[in-house]
Amino acid sequence: MLQHLIHSIQPVYDRNSRILILGSFPSVKSRESLFFYGHPQNRFWPLLAQLLDEPVPGSVENKKSFLLRNRIAVWDVIASCDIEGSSDSSIRNAVPNDLRPILKTADIRAIFTNGGVSAKLYDKYCLPQTGIQAVRLPSTSPANAGFSMERLKNSWSLIRQFL
Repeated sequence: MLQHLIHSIQPVYDRNSRILILGSFPSVKSRESLFFYGHPQNRFWPLLAQLLDEPVPGSVENKKSFLLRNRIAVWDVIASCDIEGSSDSSIRNAVPNDLRPILKTADIRAIFTNGGVSAKLYDKYCLPQTGIQAVRLPSTSPANAGFSMERLKNSWSLIRQFL
């Protein structure tokens, strides 16, 4: 059953952020944990930790510090929508987040989307606003089981050149 939800997690960025990684909308587990990529099987945090040769951050505060220390901004494309559970494919009546405050504050050199749905939503709602083409990366979601951690690392490794 579709529920109308409003994004309640604040973006993570500061003036030193160089890349912006955008998801679509927080999953049920992320909404419960009040932070991005909260599902224990989502590979976002282990993947970034491997790419940046750091331990996997655990707490929300450690995750925020990890992102800021590595000059990574994180947010989602959608500010509110109708959604069923965590299913990106069920998203209807989407209202985009305004990315301009991040882009005005931070030295963003590249925008990346975490998966196909966020890429499609970005292109539809945000590209006209930003004028910046986003690079689509394969989703770190457990639903993207076809991508091994090694394949994700190979694809996501290009973020390092912008940090």
